[in-house]
Amino acid sequence: MQAAGQFKVSLEPVDLGMSVKSAADAGQQFARQLLSKQYEGDLVATSVGEMLSVRMASEQAAGYVAMEQVVGQLLGRQGQFVLQHFGTLHKQRNRLLLEVVPGSADGELAGLSGSMQIFIDNGQHRYEFDFYLPT
Repeated sequence: MQAAGQFKVSLEPVDLGMSVKSAADAGQQFARQLLSKQYEGDLVATSVGEMLSVRMASEQAAGYVAMEQVVGQLLGRQGQFVLQHFGTLHKQRNRLLLEVVPGSADGELAGLSGSMQIFIDNGQHRYEFDFYLPT
């Protein structure tokens, strides 16, 4: 099955609690952030999570990993699940992949599996979610 829509994301910086001076000297900026999202479209949900990232100033590039707890309705079915993120960004070539963590879904979404792609166009975020739900 497929689902699509838009979302808004908010990021809040968290102190890393470690020294990254040598990385900063090399033009790398490490960050830890709390994230929250509001999904619209086929997935009507809110989420919270945590993200670790690094940005390379000289290359206009970045990489990140994150875990996100999603609570809401997917095509009218209520429940929650966890998404695991892997992303790389380089100039205009982004690769933002998310996978449902096996066994993380409950409620009417129990047994959910699948992957989501994120696209960013002119500052607007949208998703395409290819998933399987047992009948």
